[in-house]
Amino acid sequence: MLAAGRHGAFAWLLSAVTEASGRPLEVSYFWFTGLMSAFLDNAPTYLLFFELAGGDPQRLMGELSGTLAAISMGAVYMGALTYIGNAPNFMVAAIANRSGIQMPSFFGYLLRAGAVLIPLFLLLTFLPVAPVLSLH
Repeated sequence: MLAAGRHGAFAWLLSAVTEASGRPLEVSYFWFTGLMSAFLDNAPTYLLFFELAGGDPQRLMGELSGTLAAISMGAVYMGALTYIGNAPNFMVAAIANRSGIQMPSFFGYLLRAGAVLIPLFLLLTFLPVAPVLSLH
């Protein structure tokens, strides 16, 4: 499906993370990778966006290093938004529940984590201290 490019099932996603000229939109890669990582496992999400960005490690570590950083940061950081996006979160919740400690529900955790993390992700997106993610 990824190989079909702009004519395949992921054409909408490819156009959301890529300018018409073919240049990757790093902020879009960060947010799309991250939001998907919050609800899926980090590794397959990372792989999907790595392949969507061309899948060439040499190019992604060279001229597209900002895109690779955006994919990596989104997959790792935003996985912490939910229990299912980050296995340690789920494990800690299961251990705490088993020990009789009341843990928030799935949506309760999402709201609490989102209240803390989403402002930080917005800072990563818009502050110049995060030169990895380019808004141009």
